[in-house]
Amino acid sequence: MLLKGSYKKVEPANGAIIMANGIFLIGAVEAFPLLDIQLGKYLTFILLIAWIIIYKDLSVQFFHRDFLIPFIHHPVNSFVIGTWIAGVSVLCNVFLRYFPGIYLMTEAMAIFNTFLFLFFLANCFYNFKQLFFDHKDYPVHGAVLLSTVGTQSIIILLNNVFFPFPVYFSEGIIILGLIFYLSGITLIGNRYLRTKNWNLADDWANTNCIIHGALSITGLAIVTTNTFTPFFVSVFWGVVFVLLVGVEIVEVIRSVKRIKRYGLDKGLFTYQVTQWSRNFTFGMFYTFTWVMHLNPFYTIPDSLYKFQEVFMNYWAWVVLLALVGQITLYIKSRLTEGRKHEHAIQ
Repeated sequence: MLLKGSYKKVEPANGAIIMANGIFLIGAVEAFPLLDIQLGKYLTFILLIAWIIIYKDLSVQFFHRDFLIPFIHHPVNSFVIGTWIAGVSVLCNVFLRYFPGIYLMTEAMAIFNTFLFLFFLANCFYNFKQLFFDHKDYPVHGAVLLSTVGTQSIIILLNNVFFPFPVYFSEGIIILGLIFYLSGITLIGNRYLRTKNWNLADDWANTNCIIHGALSITGLAIVTTNTFTPFFVSVFWGVVFVLLVGVEIVEVIRSVKRIKRYGLDKGLFTYQVTQWSRNFTFGMFYTFTWVMHLNPFYTIPDSLYKFQEVFMNYWAWVVLLALVGQITLYIKSRLTEGRKHEHAIQ
């Protein structure tokens, strides 16, 4: 039953906050023993509190007619449900790491998340149909690739929380996620090829970093489920690495252009919820590399193995510093909003 009346309006993409912080706690945190061993459980508890607050507001908003109907029919914004699914999936995996004793609760959350995913899956098919046939000129961005992120997060969740699923089932879900990825990349490419007079400073979305992030979580799904061959995984990792470097070079150029056009504060240090997608993608690539590195099923060339070891030593710091920077930006924005609210009351 859909509700009517007033409610607290929140950004539907707030699930990305849980995704970004959670992926750090199941991946790059292992490079920092103080954060992992001494503080890991405390950080997990903080993440749980944040999840409760964010998902409570999202749930209330979801069941209001004036939000839900336009939201699920929006050809791009509706893909943001993928952050909700991936957020729960990541949180469950964090619980498995730090609080294995609450296994029943983790299972219940995983089951609920699976049903939410089935709803999301139907919505993905509907909105891809809209974008390919009904809204061909819609300005698509990386949010459509959350279809892949949500799909791959589910197969990782089910394999980790319950039991290893049959290889053909896991492969089928992973391939579905790759089909979503190819569909999304086609739409994003068409957007920038067809549109004239677009500029990097204003028209390149924060969510476009999911171009490599969606493949990173696909790689993590593969090495978690022991599907595909070691050779394929080695090549796949190389492709994701090249995409990460390429996309982030574009991001650096975009940042320079935005600073020149808008100044440092407005151009680079103004908070937007979509910025969390970068933290998620950075953390996800580390986690993909780390799990691949540790999995004996995937024998990779010594040169690649050694390169990954060196890479992870540096990349862990990139993940941590980027996350600390984003949290600082978030706190700054909340404090600024609080001061504005106080002035408005006065």
